[in-house]
Amino acid sequence: MLAQTQPDATAGGSVAALRARFRDGKRALIDHFLQSRASAPAATRLIRALTRHVDATLAELWRNAGMPPAAALVAVGGYGRGELYPHSDVDVLVLLPDGAPNDAMRATVEGFITACWDIGLEPGSSVRTVDECVAEARADVTVQTALLEARFVCGTKRLFATFRRAAEDAIEPAAFLRAKTLEMRQRHTKYEDTPYSLEPNCKESPGGLRDLQVVIWVSRAAGLGRSWSELAATGLITPFEVKQLQRNEGTLQLIRARLHAVAGRREDRLVFDLQTAVAESIGYTSSRTQRSSEVLMHRYYWAAKAVTQLNQILMLNIEERINASETAPMRPINDRFLDRGGMLEVARDDLYTQDPHAILETFVIFEQSPGIQGFSARTLRALYNARNLMDAGFRRDPVNRATFMDILRQPQGITHAMRLLNQTSVLGRYLWVFRRIVGRMQHDLFHVYTVDQHILMVLRNVRRFFIPEHAHEYPFCSQLASGWDKPWVLYVAALFHDVAKGRGGDHSELGAREVRHFCRDHGIDRDDASLIEFLVRQHLTMSTVAQKEDLSDADVVRAFADKVGTPRRLTALYLLTVADIRGTSPKVWNAWKGKLLEDLYRVTLRALGGAQPNMVADLEARKQEAIQILALHSALPGTEGPLWKTLEVSYFARHDATEIAWHARSLWRHIETSEPVVSARPSPVGDGLQVLVYSPDRPDLFARICGYFDGAGFSIQDAKIHTSRSGYALDTFQVVHPSCEAGDSSGYRDLISLIETQLALALDSTGPLPEPSRGRLSRRVKSFPVTPRVSLRPDERAQRWLLSVSTSDRSGLLYAIARVLASHHVNLQLAKVTTLGERVEDTFLVDGPALQQTRAQLQIESELLDAAAPR
Repeated sequence: MLAQTQPDATAGGSVAALRARFRDGKRALIDHFLQSRASAPAATRLIRALTRHVDATLAELWRNAGMPPAAALVAVGGYGRGELYPHSDVDVLVLLPDGAPNDAMRATVEGFITACWDIGLEPGSSVRTVDECVAEARADVTVQTALLEARFVCGTKRLFATFRRAAEDAIEPAAFLRAKTLEMRQRHTKYEDTPYSLEPNCKESPGGLRDLQVVIWVSRAAGLGRSWSELAATGLITPFEVKQLQRNEGTLQLIRARLHAVAGRREDRLVFDLQTAVAESIGYTSSRTQRSSEVLMHRYYWAAKAVTQLNQILMLNIEERINASETAPMRPINDRFLDRGGMLEVARDDLYTQDPHAILETFVIFEQSPGIQGFSARTLRALYNARNLMDAGFRRDPVNRATFMDILRQPQGITHAMRLLNQTSVLGRYLWVFRRIVGRMQHDLFHVYTVDQHILMVLRNVRRFFIPEHAHEYPFCSQLASGWDKPWVLYVAALFHDVAKGRGGDHSELGAREVRHFCRDHGIDRDDASLIEFLVRQHLTMSTVAQKEDLSDADVVRAFADKVGTPRRLTALYLLTVADIRGTSPKVWNAWKGKLLEDLYRVTLRALGGAQPNMVADLEARKQEAIQILALHSALPGTEGPLWKTLEVSYFARHDATEIAWHARSLWRHIETSEPVVSARPSPVGDGLQVLVYSPDRPDLFARICGYFDGAGFSIQDAKIHTSRSGYALDTFQVVHPSCEAGDSSGYRDLISLIETQLALALDSTGPLPEPSRGRLSRRVKSFPVTPRVSLRPDERAQRWLLSVSTSDRSGLLYAIARVLASHHVNLQLAKVTTLGERVEDTFLVDGPALQQTRAQLQIESELLDAAAPR
């Protein structure tokens, strides 16, 4: 075998002319494609034209190089399939006759490969004899795959025919199927087993072009057909499925071809940076409710979903054909369904046509049959071909409505059944309102799933609260769920809470209207229907109050309690809210958000007990608990006295007993200090550190603290601000650092001494505040920036002001905001810092003379908008 070498540039007039001809011809084909109407046939014509253009160029180079007459040039890989995209790899095999090549032959082959590089082809080349190809194929399934789709380009056809027979003989169908199936599963795992990622790879992701290629590979290896029409002729697929395969394959080919052409390079990922450009090149435009990129992704996801379904059906069918002698044992479940080796199978192909009620019954049987792992190819095909049966009459049928509710009321298997309902498109056909959000992307940098996947994730999270094996994940939620009598009520609320996304308007109100109709149609009694409608309408309320309002304010708690109304509604809303936040993104939920929600739940539950919360009794109990904690830490009696005498009631309302005891223990010797005191400890709620700052108050103190954390690379998760009667600031911050992984308590302990020393030194500074850093924006923020919004409004008593800032997250943002407030001598009393993916929603309670003047307010808001703008 000849070794591959990186060729040197070759000069010469003929090479230069050929290079120009190749480049200009390729450019002309791509330009024509971009200027023509975007369609699947246009993409197919481009792919084939590029293949012919490369074929002709290689044939000319082959002749010019004077290649041996007994040799052959073979196209392999995607080029072998005849599918060359604008910037695809060109993989070729130089096939030599048996026997070691002489020096002259070696030089000739190397000259040919060099010429390929010189004209800009940059081929992936290999040089082998037939025996060497067979030997490598037997050892490597990747080589088998490449040889399987080999195509003759030029040279001697006799050698190629010998090679083709030997390559096919080297493949054992059952082993090849097993290897490609495992390879496909591994690839799917790499892409998180979903076609719905934010930046899918239209070639490699689940539901991408590779899934279609795998089907053709294994069918070729088994001699079952080399194209969709041949597979139909052998009975593996139906004519209807052929149309579906061709239509969705055409969609993916169009998107990939446009992606290559727009990017100007080999790029198979639909990255944020390119989604809008690709969408516009296809002709999609933005509307009031959807960006052009969202239209593109919606179309992509629908195609990928269909490919996923068809791939599963065909792979199972091919497996049954290849392993016909290993027929799985059959066990009757009832007269309509069988257990085929752990897979649910319909008893006859026309079951759904003859009895459409059996469509939804399939999923009830799945839930009720222990040991059933999924659906057989026969069942999947029957469901796929039964979609047109699920019309308006099917949805109105009382039997079907009762069966759907039966699916939600089963004691087990609900999560898997609902996912199968969606994967097989039955859910969108039965709940027509759900169909509208299948594959709908939410480019808000908060949700990382499509709306349908998010809804199913939330339903899964609610379901896990009721499963004892998951009680360790969220013990308090599981405790509340254990006393809940109708889990299905929460499942319905989860199913509808975001179902009206993307329509424009308030999706909570629209969703409440949809779920009201659902409850009426499905015979849900008035009390349960009222609760479900309430949950859908108010599913965002609890998180908003917990993260943006002052929970120590009795009026805030009372207003929320009045909105909720009853402890039953409160419990249901709490469980749905936790499940909803957890279902948006792995990055959004943290222990701190969990504590805020639980605190709101507990204080609201007391308020719903029939009396106004007894603030005095609560605070006295909190103080006594703090004293007990101090005693456990061997503090002298009365340690807390000097500090507590300087603090307002609001301090005790905003801090729990452990924080109050920690503060007293840290500050009892420094009550009248002139130097800043900084103390840090591992956070008792989740990852990170709690940092205490005690210092004589001054207008720029908060800004200097934020400036230090910004410069040191810390992210502020929460801030509690308090000013004592004696004019001292007592502030507590919850911070995290990117260098410490989740659960890395030792890493944070190493940072405590550093913070305590450096932050104290930073607060001693009296110079002007430095300019805030302009942190580097992530690609997601660049592609989908959040329009900065600032709101400044007085509270109900018109004594303090509520400042809300919403913008894209970046390092230095909080410091930039604090710096503006300091420059106008605005005092900060409370800070709620909320990070939602790449978006922040920060709320501050402020006061100051400048806020009483309209002109000053406008100036502050204008400067805050400038500070919040991503740059």
